Amino acid sequence: MPRFIELPRRYNAASHFVDRHIAEGRGAKTAFIDDKGSYSYADLAARVNRAGNLLKAQGVQPEQRVMLAMLDGIDFPALFFGAMKIGAVPVPVNTLLTTPDYDFLLRDSRAVVLAVSDALLEKFRPIVSGQPHLKQVLISGQVPPTVTPLHKLLEAQSDQLEAAETTPDDIGFWLYSSGSTGAPKGAMHLHGDLVHTAVLYGEEVLGIKEDDVVFSAAKLFFAYGMGNAMTFPLHVGATAVLMAERPTPQAVMKCLKDHQASIFYGVPTLYAGILAAEGITKESGSAKLRCCVSAGEALPEDIGKRWEKLFGVQILDGIGSTEMLHIFLSNRPGDVRYGTTGTAVPGYDLRIVDEHGKDVEQGGIGELLVSGPSSAIAYWNNRTKSLNTFQGPWTRTGDKYIRTNDGYYIYAGRSDDMLKVSGIWVSPFEVESALLAHPKVLEAAVVAHADTDDLIKPKAYVVLKPGIGAEDALVDELKAFVKDRLAPYKYPRWVEIVDELPKTATGKIQRFKLRDKA
Repeated sequence: MPRFIELPRRYNAASHFVDRHIAEGRGAKTAFIDDKGSYSYADLAARVNRAGNLLKAQGVQPEQRVMLAMLDGIDFPALFFGAMKIGAVPVPVNTLLTTPDYDFLLRDSRAVVLAVSDALLEKFRPIVSGQPHLKQVLISGQVPPTVTPLHKLLEAQSDQLEAAETTPDDIGFWLYSSGSTGAPKGAMHLHGDLVHTAVLYGEEVLGIKEDDVVFSAAKLFFAYGMGNAMTFPLHVGATAVLMAERPTPQAVMKCLKDHQASIFYGVPTLYAGILAAEGITKESGSAKLRCCVSAGEALPEDIGKRWEKLFGVQILDGIGSTEMLHIFLSNRPGDVRYGTTGTAVPGYDLRIVDEHGKDVEQGGIGELLVSGPSSAIAYWNNRTKSLNTFQGPWTRTGDKYIRTNDGYYIYAGRSDDMLKVSGIWVSPFEVESALLAHPKVLEAAVVAHADTDDLIKPKAYVVLKPGIGAEDALVDELKAFVKDRLAPYKYPRWVEIVDELPKTATGKIQRFKLRDKA
């Protein structure tokens, strides 16, 4: 059964993740390092209190939403926990969306305050005046002469603030799903959810400690990044490095080296990009690196093995979701089995079921269901999808999995992405992993495509490594390469060389766009 951490009835997440460190004598320790400087736990606590007082001064009431469209930096945790501390509900959103996307999110969330980084302001200018609920816009960074910047507004506020009398079961924050297959859905999380992930995954799987320095390429607005670079380090009193810029291979390696990070969190695309980048060696990164984590999409076996060979550090592949807040199925330090997603994180239960909700036989493919203490309670204003996803204690993940005889879970693909070839289920991820083992391939995506008899077969879209030419002979070479490694019916009948694959802002391949193209 899921293991719930005992929390007092009066509980505010800001008190646990921020204020507690002052009482425990950790005030002088560095909490965050961003592009502009470093901030102690005492600095953070004061900034959170000023942010909470600023929001109260703007008229924000408990349970009202505060949207955060912010690049990674100290203002993000300050406003996130400042809102939670007064009982309001922060709603971090993807920083790579379009103006119509933000218009939808502002209207859907009914946010009364928008906090936005200056670099993102232009996307909001055309829509803020027409919002029916928005009352105030706070700008972090450079502002027009007639506007007071966020840092000045914060300086004018008191650094003392009593936490609102919330409970672990109060709505604490929302996270919107990526919306890769439709309009984004606002997953509503509780004040108590954050500490469950910090203990069950952060401490019990990663073994994160107070002396760790962590860096996450995944940004704070993303459920994965929020745990990685904010709640996990704040739970144990560690130090997190925040980087506002896009996490290119070169920028990531420089950040790891400059700050000598001990834990690094990335996504498979980034790990592959670093391995393919010219001139990157073991010495390009951190000498103190002891643990790497991957999520967002399943990690191909070949990438994990090549990374470990080059850097001498294992990658812990895991799977989480916006709905579950963080990773609930993962490999472990010292027990990494590349090609699998490992075993259940302590405190989480898993099932694999067929289309009728019945448990599949051992070794069969089915949808993964998870039960655990960090699940969102519902989607905002979306009863039908809430009922389809949150079913009693179980949350449907939409991911297909196989469980091995010794209890390890093998990813087969998203439910919508599975192929049925000659009456047999084929995992696109399995075919993609075979392609990625080819020395000329950087990325691959496999989708269903009908042949001249209208029968479904695999089609592959392939991105080559830098400097590799797309010769005609390469297509046949790739087909043969896969055929040598997998059952004959699984090899891609068509291979199309492309410059890039369509992806969400969090790095997930949007196979539905390739299906439409195919």
